Amino acid sequence: MRRRATLLQRMHIDGPLLILLLTLAAGSLFVLYSASGKNWDLLAKQATSFGIGLVSMIFIAQLEPRFMARWVPLAYVGGVVLLVIVDIMGHNAMGATRWINIPGVIRFQPSEFLKIIMPATIAWYLSKRTLPPQLKHVGISLLLIGVPFILIVRQPDLGTSLLILAGGAFVLFMGGLRWRWILSVIAAAVPVSVAMWYFVMHDYQKQRVLTFLDPESDPLGTGWNIIQSKAAIGSGEEFGLVGICVLLLIYLLLIGRGLVITAQAQTLFGKLLAGSLTMTFFVYVFVNIGMVSGLLPVVGVPLPFISYGGTSLVTLLSAFGVLMSIHTHRKWIAQV
Repeated sequence: MRRRATLLQRMHIDGPLLILLLTLAAGSLFVLYSASGKNWDLLAKQATSFGIGLVSMIFIAQLEPRFMARWVPLAYVGGVVLLVIVDIMGHNAMGATRWINIPGVIRFQPSEFLKIIMPATIAWYLSKRTLPPQLKHVGISLLLIGVPFILIVRQPDLGTSLLILAGGAFVLFMGGLRWRWILSVIAAAVPVSVAMWYFVMHDYQKQRVLTFLDPESDPLGTGWNIIQSKAAIGSGEEFGLVGICVLLLIYLLLIGRGLVITAQAQTLFGKLLAGSLTMTFFVYVFVNIGMVSGLLPVVGVPLPFISYGGTSLVTLLSAFGVLMSIHTHRKWIAQV
């Protein structure tokens, strides 16, 4: 016997996710208004980004997962092409070339879109193969991950490139990647890290690692952010301990809801994609909290929905639109 769909389900909107996201939106705008010295221009830009993100989320939620899977390869190719355009003629700001700038129209960061496209691509590829994946399928998956990873590292944007790498890796892990291969990757982490230090990382990235090990070595320079963030935590700025606990609770509820959606997904593509997006969101939160508390080196990873940034905000809300689509397009929902 089929269960009757609720109004939100017929609209393909997940109620718990929507409530949590709107709560974060309200809190983030309040924090931005306070932290920016009551700057109405910044507040208006962030609110506009939230509005665009919500529209994008609702639109994506209407798309069936099988429809999205059909267009994933084209989206991947389009994302890589945009990254190549950035590499050739991208907009440079603060020593990094990460944006495509159309004067008077829009400026956006294509690498943000790969945070959704990358796990969707690997989920699409593996869902058409027998799991656990064979070695050749793992190799092809790593190639698909490696192309945008290298292009984003060149921008340079190590933080975003690692998030995209993690998004694809989570899909492989949930696809049943054999433990001997996982242990081999872990064993290779040290030599790979050494190689990245000497041949990939820029001077400012190396300095971030050194500052992480000893922030007091340059308290007025590279160590300034870590020292001030620790001072802010210790003094209970903005909302204090209670506010931090509430924020962490909301994040935990969002992650928990994402895992529930993953468990209830009825297709392999949906399960792999939902799980990867949820775990990538967890990495977002974990890495940012680790940075501001001095437990991890500083990288360019914003705190979800709280840090200022339009493209990142739209991408995050779009990812939750994908989760809503996977959850609300299940077969037991009756169309009434």
